[in-house]
Amino acid sequence: MSLRQAQHAAQNISATQAASMVKSGMWIDYGATLCQPDVFDKALAMRKEELHDVKFRSCITMRPRAVIDQDPEGKHFHLFSMHFSGYDRKLHDAGRANYLPVNLGEIPDYYRRFIEPVDIVVLKTCRMDDQGYFNLSAANLWHRAIIERARVVMVEITDGLPYVLGVNNGIHISEVDYIIEGDNQPAPVLPNPPASEVDIAVGKLIAAEIEDGACLQIGIGGMPNAVCEQLLHSNARDLGVHSEMLTEGMMALYHAGKITNARKQVHTGKMAFSFGLGSQAYYDSLHRNPDMACLPVDETNLPHSIMRNQRVVAINNTTQIDLQGQAASESDGLRHISGTGGQLQFVRGAYASEGGQSFMCLSSTYDKRGERKSRIALSLTPGNIVTTPRTDMMYVVTEYGIVNLKGKSVPERALALISIAHPDFREELTRQAYENRLIPRGVRFHAG
Repeated sequence: MSLRQAQHAAQNISATQAASMVKSGMWIDYGATLCQPDVFDKALAMRKEELHDVKFRSCITMRPRAVIDQDPEGKHFHLFSMHFSGYDRKLHDAGRANYLPVNLGEIPDYYRRFIEPVDIVVLKTCRMDDQGYFNLSAANLWHRAIIERARVVMVEITDGLPYVLGVNNGIHISEVDYIIEGDNQPAPVLPNPPASEVDIAVGKLIAAEIEDGACLQIGIGGMPNAVCEQLLHSNARDLGVHSEMLTEGMMALYHAGKITNARKQVHTGKMAFSFGLGSQAYYDSLHRNPDMACLPVDETNLPHSIMRNQRVVAINNTTQIDLQGQAASESDGLRHISGTGGQLQFVRGAYASEGGQSFMCLSSTYDKRGERKSRIALSLTPGNIVTTPRTDMMYVVTEYGIVNLKGKSVPERALALISIAHPDFREELTRQAYENRLIPRGVRFHAG
């Protein structure tokens, strides 16, 4: 089919016309992050009284969804998310959303093998380029797999998204059934709060371990971003990026000349990532930048892809770790907070990389209802989800130090983790470890 024929086949329709195609009981896919539609969402919300049991799949909602906010009792619409944003978390607390447990890098395969149906997919994209592609901006992820499976494909076009270069980072017009004119509002921004004293302390410890030519994966959050801030002042150079998310901190390192990607074995010279969120200045830096490579998430996140680069350094955040090394990074008991994301896959991929390192970072304490508690605990909070198993844990970092758990017995692990807990909790943790036979009495171990 020629480009002209494809353009003729795809119909330009209004958001109201597009929303009229939704029927009760359908599964609608809203995609992830920057690709979630807005004008279609508002038009569909206007039809709520005509519909029931319409279900949406999405991930990291960046703006309030009209279909949810205008249906406060959940009589008509319900959301299923593959990773919670703060907005999604509130919906889950209110019984309006459910979580789909996923390893992010496996989601394309889930769509191709297990997830069905996709009655309609609606994705916000850049306007069609000269080659007939609607660019997916900084959100390649698993959108190509959804397109393959969807019965109806709609794009909501906008001038508000950066055009991001990459691999298979677009939808050809021949794959599109309907085109909706968007509202052209700027891309939603992700605030980047200043680092705390604890974040800075952890950042300094990890940054000191990163050598020239290391290939970075850095997760979302203040603590991993603090590592980037500290790397700005370090002697490390010629760093590379192969990451699920391209963070604002990574972009700062790129502009400072610290990240060159020159020593990578795969996508040499390119910042390889699957999605990005940040400020408007960050989006401006992404726009048509030839140093960027926005890839499908199975190319960034599967461990056998990660390990193709040497000296991969994976830096991720957790909220609780027990004395055997299990990390719970996505829930507070049975209350879901975020998601597994790519944490486990990058922990495994970095370890498999030649010379690779994986760092799991956390503050030693947190406050809950005015009471200070230790994030390092004898056992996880009941109901807490294990994101990274003890067998996968390598380096654990708090503001009090770094310990390695690879090759350590249970008693050695317990002593090592107690050594980086807050001093106020070490005595109690040691007593609990002895009482529960994690540490045998009378046997001496090296805790480092």
